[in-house]
Amino acid sequence: MPSMRAACLAAALVPMITNAAEVPVWFGTYTTSTSGSEGIYVSRFDPENGTLTPPRLAGPATNPSFLAFHPRLPMLYAVSEIETADGIPGGAVEAFAVDETTGALASRGAESTGGAGPCHVTVDAQGRVVLAANYGGGSVACLGLTEDGLLRPLVTGSGLVRHRDDRVWTQGSVAGRQDKPHAHSVDVVDDRVVVSCDLGLNRILMHRLDPETATLEAFRAETLLHGRGPRHLAFHPHGSRAWCVNELDLSVTGFTFDPRLCWLTEASHHSTLPPDVTDRTGFSCAEIAVHPDGRFVYASNRGHDSIAMFRIVDDTTDLEWLGTEPTRAKTPRHFAIAPGGRFLLVAGQAANLVNVFAIDADTGRLSFTGTSVAVPSPVCIAFRP
Repeated sequence: MPSMRAACLAAALVPMITNAAEVPVWFGTYTTSTSGSEGIYVSRFDPENGTLTPPRLAGPATNPSFLAFHPRLPMLYAVSEIETADGIPGGAVEAFAVDETTGALASRGAESTGGAGPCHVTVDAQGRVVLAANYGGGSVACLGLTEDGLLRPLVTGSGLVRHRDDRVWTQGSVAGRQDKPHAHSVDVVDDRVVVSCDLGLNRILMHRLDPETATLEAFRAETLLHGRGPRHLAFHPHGSRAWCVNELDLSVTGFTFDPRLCWLTEASHHSTLPPDVTDRTGFSCAEIAVHPDGRFVYASNRGHDSIAMFRIVDDTTDLEWLGTEPTRAKTPRHFAIAPGGRFLLVAGQAANLVNVFAIDADTGRLSFTGTSVAVPSPVCIAFRP
């Protein structure tokens, strides 16, 4: 039987045959010496029947562990989750031009994020800046974009916000994970406010954004209970509520959001595991998403290797527990809801698989479709907006 890497390379030599219903989907990976990955891969997904074509190498990259698209231009941005770039401490963001026919990527240059281990990237709604969360550096970087979507260098000083560790250490903090700042995600909630989950500080921090100058200024923070480890945040389509997935205590925290004050207020808290799962050794949460119709929330459990399913209760942050669905792929670091909202794709990092699940439109529950494709060390799934 041919190896997965050989199969992907062979697929890259074959023209991508498409039909009108298919849309491209890209996979970010870890390019370690054991993964066999060479960068970012692309497949085509049919949002009507849930099928995926064999993946092809879209473009070489180093540890492109998170991906984000420009809102208007055929440009993709990927973090390079490394400790040093060109001999300088810190990771990088790389820009790629997207071939809209084949999905192939052509590098258009990279810029330093000013901190080690960037693990999350996003682009503002107007396509003026790219922001990255530096996990190792405990900071958030803001990079300006040209009219063509090319990256500008980080503005010295004000282009980077370092998360301050002014906590009093308590027994509830997790040693080795919460002994210093670890920015894990960054999202733009409106034109002028950036929200960052910091796993190490147990805080969700807010920074003022000036997209014209590509600069940031820290101004507020919401502190969670020690030991939670906030990782990623997902907003309701209406914008007045948000849910944070907590990596360390395997939970989801709901917040109300005041757009006038740009303030999150904790309002609910829910476990992502069934109550009979008492041994959680080696378990952790990774990703969270709100369904586009605004009725359901999903979160991934690594170790338990499942997707937790919730129904949003009325116009609140409360969640009704719907159970968990096995991912059938070890270590679901990331998942994405496909365009149209009928399917959910899961990236099984340790299984080297991407699996497809159908979403029941009435109940929100997931069911495995049987569709599975081999992708080396997949850790991010991205559809172009």
